[in-house]
Amino acid sequence: MSTKKQTRRLFGTDGIRGKANEYPMLPDLMLRLGQALGLYFKKNYSKPRIAIGKDTRISGYMLEQALSSGICSVGVDTLFLGPVPTPGIAYLTRGLRTNAGVVISASHNSFQDNGVKIFSADGYKLPDHIELEIEEMVFAGVDPSALSLGDAVGRTRRVDDALGQYAVFLKEQFPKELSLDGLRIVLDCANGASYRVAPKVFKELGAEVFLVGVEPNGSNINDQCGALYPQKLAELVSLYKANIGFAFDGDADRLIVVDDKGEVLDGDEIMAICGLSYLERGLLKGNTVVATLMSNMGLELALKKKGASLLRTQVGDRYVVEQMRKGGYTLGGEQSGHLIFRDSSTTGDGILAALKLLAVMLEKGRSASELKLCMEKFPQVTQSVLVKEKVALEDLPEATKVLQSIEKKIGEKGRVLFRYSGTENKARLMLEGPHQDELKKMADHFIEVLAASITSYLKQKSK
Repeated sequence: MSTKKQTRRLFGTDGIRGKANEYPMLPDLMLRLGQALGLYFKKNYSKPRIAIGKDTRISGYMLEQALSSGICSVGVDTLFLGPVPTPGIAYLTRGLRTNAGVVISASHNSFQDNGVKIFSADGYKLPDHIELEIEEMVFAGVDPSALSLGDAVGRTRRVDDALGQYAVFLKEQFPKELSLDGLRIVLDCANGASYRVAPKVFKELGAEVFLVGVEPNGSNINDQCGALYPQKLAELVSLYKANIGFAFDGDADRLIVVDDKGEVLDGDEIMAICGLSYLERGLLKGNTVVATLMSNMGLELALKKKGASLLRTQVGDRYVVEQMRKGGYTLGGEQSGHLIFRDSSTTGDGILAALKLLAVMLEKGRSASELKLCMEKFPQVTQSVLVKEKVALEDLPEATKVLQSIEKKIGEKGRVLFRYSGTENKARLMLEGPHQDELKKMADHFIEVLAASITSYLKQKSK
């Protein structure tokens, strides 16, 4: 069986994703995916069970039923967890002793999109070779003889206390000698999967909580709220004179922070604060934090100053986790707010990351605005553009020429990173260097040339 990356037709860097009711997020394909999942785990386990959770998108109901129908049709039971954060499903997959956990979510994307991510029994995302095997089974189709008959058909039941179990797990990760009594915290739950569990956890740990983004209606997930839109959170932190604000994305696997002064902290700054705290307490395995190529040079220098190092991977939290597992590292993440504390969880968890940050604040008796001074951020500009096709840069000579010119100008004073998104039809450019305005001009020019070059290439290709 081929395992070359280019053979992939369904799974990207973060599962399967697309617009609901458009390929590949079609009910009939989800049914076939469910059958392939069921047959794969049935082949490898005697009486497999598969948990299914989702965020708050309206299309989640449709896709949940289609997946479950496929799984049950081949004689495998399913557990419906309801709206639960992605990291909650990773935890419950282990806690409920299921053989796999399926997440129906498109994370930070708008409600029209949806996606599927799959966790194995250990709470980690399925490795590439298993995704490829399942993908091949989807396209091969199911032999009618593989369908179960009579009482061999799989059963489905709802797990009513799924959120309660996950909430207990989260509270257990917060030091028992600490309390959030007296802290004022603003939560933006993005009208997504954390809208019930996040307020519950922080209130039960003693905080005074102010809420936004906790009224999901199926179509308002990530709509001008959550981790991608921290401006409203910053206003509310100032309005309520709060100690801190936390914004999660639609499936709550990422965290963005607003400090007591209304300033936004990204994943790099949170990793710097928590990484240096772990280092001081002897908890930072290998004295190393794992991050991606996108992370700011300031994080690398802050760690280096204290005798720790930054290990970079390609973009995508799955690659961070893979490197963490390979090296036994405890802390890693992405600038976007995916933060993995492997001593507590198997995947990025926004609520857990918020609790870890609060613990550092309380133990040191310092505010987030004070703690973030441990890292000085380099100016960084990121630009993205929608593209009809992800054309290789070597086929775009004009864009290549501009990019090479930028690299020469920035030199050793910063970094240049161009890539295509693994989950969307987007081209992304990141420039890092000493002068923000200059970086912005260069980035704008490159994106303009890139878009024109791709349009010209596709016209020539169609002739």
